[in-house]
Amino acid sequence: MHNIVYLIGRLTNTPEMKTYEDGKEKLTINLAVQRSFKNDDGIYEVDYLRVILWNVLATHTAEYCNKGDLVGIKGRIQTRSYENEEGELKYVTEIIADKISFLSSASKNIKDTQSFDKELENELEEGEEVEE
Repeated sequence: MHNIVYLIGRLTNTPEMKTYEDGKEKLTINLAVQRSFKNDDGIYEVDYLRVILWNVLATHTAEYCNKGDLVGIKGRIQTRSYENEEGELKYVTEIIADKISFLSSASKNIKDTQSFDKELENELEEGEEVEE
């Protein structure tokens, strides 16, 4: 079984780092990902997804990315639950990033030159050989 997700989208917010007492760094970004098909009105709809990045990925993303930048994400889907202040059980679905590729940046020179599309193509081809 596999839990792998690939996304290409734009940041909807400026990344803000959170540092915990144990030194771990966490960055939460919202990614706008356009669907690959048009709706009945001829418009491409957009999904807004929450992506979590930890430690080095978080640091580099906070340093090099801003609202509106295009990024590629490789990661996994994770669900969790928590109890809110009213005692109601709430569920959250998030993407936990394993890799991020900076595909565009209006403000800084990005050193990440790997082609996310090529990597995606290679990994999908490898995955096709795996039988369950």
